[in-house]
Amino acid sequence: MEGLKSGYGIRVVTPSPEHTFELEEKMLSDLLLRDDVKDCSVVVLSVAGPYRKGKSFLLDFFLRYLQQTYNVKDGSDWLGAENVPLSGFSWRGGSDRDTTGLLLWSQPFFTTLPTGKKVVIFLMDTQGTFDSESTVKDNATVFALSTMLSSVQIYNLSQNIEEDDLQHLQLFTDYGRLAQQNITGKPFQQLLLMIRDWSAPYEYAYGAAGGSKLLEKRLEIHEDQHEELKSIRRHIAACFEKLTCFLMPHPGLNVATNPNFDGKLAEISPEFKTCLRELVPLMLAPENLLVKKIAGQELKAKDLLFYFKAYLNIFNGDDLPEPKSILAATAEANNLSAVSDARDVYETLMEEVVGGNQPYLDPAQLEEQHQRAKNKALHAFHSKRKMGGDNLEATYMEKLTKELEENYEQYRAHNEAKNLFGMVGTPTLLAALALLGFLVSFVGSTLGVQTVVALGQIIAIGALVLLGFWTYTRISGNMRDVGQQIDRVADIIRTHVTRQILGAAASQLAPSLGPSREKQA
Repeated sequence: MEGLKSGYGIRVVTPSPEHTFELEEKMLSDLLLRDDVKDCSVVVLSVAGPYRKGKSFLLDFFLRYLQQTYNVKDGSDWLGAENVPLSGFSWRGGSDRDTTGLLLWSQPFFTTLPTGKKVVIFLMDTQGTFDSESTVKDNATVFALSTMLSSVQIYNLSQNIEEDDLQHLQLFTDYGRLAQQNITGKPFQQLLLMIRDWSAPYEYAYGAAGGSKLLEKRLEIHEDQHEELKSIRRHIAACFEKLTCFLMPHPGLNVATNPNFDGKLAEISPEFKTCLRELVPLMLAPENLLVKKIAGQELKAKDLLFYFKAYLNIFNGDDLPEPKSILAATAEANNLSAVSDARDVYETLMEEVVGGNQPYLDPAQLEEQHQRAKNKALHAFHSKRKMGGDNLEATYMEKLTKELEENYEQYRAHNEAKNLFGMVGTPTLLAALALLGFLVSFVGSTLGVQTVVALGQIIAIGALVLLGFWTYTRISGNMRDVGQQIDRVADIIRTHVTRQILGAAASQLAPSLGPSREKQA
């Protein structure tokens, strides 16, 4: 377990005194945009529910399983030794809340699914709901945000599934009902109702089998039910692709009453440990891992960052968000993710032809490569399934096109910097023209021909002015287009003079080569 001791819960969403939530963007970016993480498909398991019900305590057993199964892999019992204290997410006994905001474990876990797909697994701990310091909006935000960002949400409840527990899920069912008008499938993936301290195993046995029967009973719709109760159950069923339930026994009196309890297995009831051995692999074994999807698209770790930002912007409004506004936030993040992927396609293709180690490329060829990369990037954007409709897609299409053109200007400037003639040849040619102008003016003055003097002065002054402008553009970076035009003029003059010199040399050599060939004949 030494590996887990070096990890910690990173608070990526922090509650403020004004009852809004702030994204710790740098910390989240450092975690999700790591080179070994960002391009992996992401699995997010979250635990949410009322405070002081053992969410963090439960997650630490999930951490033990992940560490043993995907890192240590020595075949030993993943639950660990009986006398080893439990480490991981912060937890403690008592009546006051311990966890605030949303936390992700700092150590991602990597594995390969049976399908061959490489995934990264994150565990999310959440602030408990319905404590004395949280508003209704705070509770709804924490629960909604964690549900929308996770592939598996564990709803941690105590003793039974009560009607008010189902009513609290209505916020998410409304979103699901609206979202189904725009996407194929259900808005959320898997919800597991975790019933802690279940005290009626004689009716429904501990574990998944008993939980399945209890859930079926609680979500049952019958004819004499009130329409409101029917509506709640229909909506919940319509929102989640998979609904399950698990019944956990009480961990033991010593766990609940001993203020010095530190998580040692020796002090936990045998029934609780038996159920842990069933529950944890049910969620985290390789064959049971569930990759996060939104609108049918699998998310990579880097995509998750967009959704954190988009959802938090909505939830930090003055009122609880309407389902439609949540849908709009999802569509925005979805389109931003498509823009990011398309931009990656463009940059990858351009780096191959004009990157740091590539030689100078002719401007016409560079323009051709830009159009090719741009077309492929736009195709990648169109190919990704997006929410929000054609108008929103057109807006982000315009944004993407503008960004690609800006990137092209950077690549063009980078390419011009490799042009040795542009760096040395242009100032040399302009200096030579200025010197030539002075010589012509001097000769004209000696001969007393004022027209020649004026011509020489025009050439010299014009060359010096152009040289001054060129130097300014190179040093300051301003008026870059002017500098490029001067480079083109210099290149035209150089090419013309070179051709004239070569043509004159060829004319001089032709007569002398003719007789020698005749003698050889």
